Amino acid sequence: MKLQLLSDLHLETEHFEPQPAPGAQALVLAGDIDAGWEGYRRFAGWPVPVLVIAGNHEYDGRDFDQAAAGLRALCTELGFTLLERETLVLTDADDGHRVRVLGSARWSDFDLFGAAQRPRAERAAEYFMRLMGSTRGGQPFGTAAVRAEALLCRAWLEAELAKPPRGAWDKTLVITHFAPSLRSADPRYGRQPGSASFCNADDDLLPRADLWLHGHLHCRHDYTVDRPGRRPVRVVCNARGLAHKGEDLGFDPLCVVEI
Repeated sequence: MKLQLLSDLHLETEHFEPQPAPGAQALVLAGDIDAGWEGYRRFAGWPVPVLVIAGNHEYDGRDFDQAAAGLRALCTELGFTLLERETLVLTDADDGHRVRVLGSARWSDFDLFGAAQRPRAERAAEYFMRLMGSTRGGQPFGTAAVRAEALLCRAWLEAELAKPPRGAWDKTLVITHFAPSLRSADPRYGRQPGSASFCNADDDLLPRADLWLHGHLHCRHDYTVDRPGRRPVRVVCNARGLAHKGEDLGFDPLCVVEI
């Protein structure tokens, strides 16, 4: 199955006109498409199914729960499939293979460098929380609330990835907004505490998937993780980022990834 992958388009400020990639059987929007949501309408009438994972910026300046419900309603209106701790099985029209899709934002739990470094990571994250300006139940949606949501995402993913296929699917695709490994860190920042706001230490989960797609980092990644006796897991990020910072250099608007 061939999947077109886009993320971090930031259409609230950026100028980008999406085009369907030839041969793609589905489009994956891996978050931070438009903080104002209007940009999602550019994908209306897309010729193949559209799978959506919310990014952190889809919640900017909003109540978390209201935003989650509102974005889901918009996706339903546009005929898209929004996945948040949800599973979908797609069938490849060419070869009949069934692909299990596990989708979640998988928020930061700030444990990228271990529990002992969590306080430093959370202090670094406070800057991003202020920019996000979200609330939940009338209270700021801060690092404690983000971590609580992240742990729910992690527990769900771990439980789903532990399930045996039992003939229900042939391959497993995981889509998250936040990255699953420090290997996906932006090389401009590397091992800084702030990287724990972008990457999680989900390296132990990677071997249970066949392909893992993510966004959030304003750079591109395409690497593999070895699995004894099986084909390596491929991890891909095709984030566009901000043109005025040169982050769009190397971005492929017609990126297609095969599973």
